[in-house]
Amino acid sequence: MKRDYFSQSSQEAQRPHTHSQDGSCVALVDARFLIWLAQHAQTGTPSKGVQRQGLAHFLAQALSQTGLDVQLKRIYWYTEEGDTLDVEGQIVRKVLSHDIDGGISLLKCLGQDLRQLAHHKACDHVILATDDERFLSVIDEAQLTGLSVHILADQSAQNMNKLHQTDPGWGRLLSQADRRLSVQPKVLAELLKGGGGQDVPAVIEDPEVVRESITEVIVSWWDDEPEDKRDELRDALHVNRGIPQEVDRQLLLRMRHRLTRALSLQEKKMLREIFRSVALGTNATEGSSVPDALHSNPLIEEPI
Repeated sequence: MKRDYFSQSSQEAQRPHTHSQDGSCVALVDARFLIWLAQHAQTGTPSKGVQRQGLAHFLAQALSQTGLDVQLKRIYWYTEEGDTLDVEGQIVRKVLSHDIDGGISLLKCLGQDLRQLAHHKACDHVILATDDERFLSVIDEAQLTGLSVHILADQSAQNMNKLHQTDPGWGRLLSQADRRLSVQPKVLAELLKGGGGQDVPAVIEDPEVVRESITEVIVSWWDDEPEDKRDELRDALHVNRGIPQEVDRQLLLRMRHRLTRALSLQEKKMLREIFRSVALGTNATEGSSVPDALHSNPLIEEPI
């Protein structure tokens, strides 16, 4: 049926279901964990003198790459060191060394802050940067109040089946997250060393390579569709600016698997333009005929 792909009410059909455009966010960051995560890059990130000036940008970008467009209000930085760095929008919490109390001080301090945020409905989203499985109960408690809790992780979170086998505790904690924010340790390491991480994108790829990958994924998907479904899609595209929600979700998921990351906002616009070109037969598979949405205004305005 045509309605499987498209509803005649264009506003309803184009309303995004996976991209949040409202709400505020607070980040609760275990400094010890973040430094450990950065050291995966094997660049010798120091445990002292950590630079945090670019941290807000880094976390906001991690949110954006999972489709969350929210305001990052504040960062709480829980550290064992005598951190005197004064960064606007960041509050330092001093906790006892993990070697002294096994992380109990962190568990109580961060856990209490999470409960307060949930109880007072002070924000809609929380970024949690820790690998301590003991936070499971307080996360669950906060989520039951309606708070969305997202957990920072490295790329191992992209293979949860393997992670549950190799590190069950970490796997259980990540499974509790509303979303897992996968970041690159190398970029994080540069940021914490003061290497300009605020201006370094988490993913640096040739736009032409990305365009070719998008085209290949769309052509492959289109070729696999039955002819009657293609006809229904063509009819829908002839009378509407946007592409059907279900098709959009399928293609975005395939691109996430292809690139092992989420598309940027401009890349999503490019994907939708290429899809229209492929479906309507306007030579999208030829590189010179595809609009370069990364360097030009989109031909159509669509929900992100």
